[in-house]
Amino acid sequence: MDIDQKLYREFLAGNMKSFDKLVDKYRNTLISFITTFIRKNDLAEDLAQDVFVYILMNKKEYDFKFSMKTYLYTIAKSRAINYLNKNKRILYIEDYPTKDIEIYQTEEQFMVNENKRKIHNAIKNLNTNQQRIIYLVDIEDMSYKETAKIMDISIPQVKMTLYRARKKLKDILEKEELKHG
Repeated sequence: MDIDQKLYREFLAGNMKSFDKLVDKYRNTLISFITTFIRKNDLAEDLAQDVFVYILMNKKEYDFKFSMKTYLYTIAKSRAINYLNKNKRILYIEDYPTKDIEIYQTEEQFMVNENKRKIHNAIKNLNTNQQRIIYLVDIEDMSYKETAKIMDISIPQVKMTLYRARKKLKDILEKEELKHG
């Protein structure tokens, strides 16, 4: 049993501090994932909160054969899609927040930040499924199995979409490099 499942069992036994630890651990990453469906950060925060409220109201529904992370992301995806269906809007991945570059930043730090910016801009050129799978696998470090469960697709579909997304990202970044090279 992993630490998340231990915390969840403690929560089921009445320990709200264990639930709070799970919320603290996953809140920000859930918000980031939801923004791949819904552009507005404040709305993503509300939907992430809804995920935790759902868990509070439906404590017994968690199946311990899945990781807590997979369970949370599956609920988050469902909430985001329900919102989109209800509001009939198609929204795309939000621009990643960019921090102001500090005056005293080293050249190495500047290059790292510049490379991150280029990658984030390239990700926006992928289709939404590719964006979501890149986010889950490469940013959240989820397994193919977990990603397949969350996205409600097969593992081979995850692998193929990820392969195509990475290939397209590479092409986009190479073209960008040639333009500015």
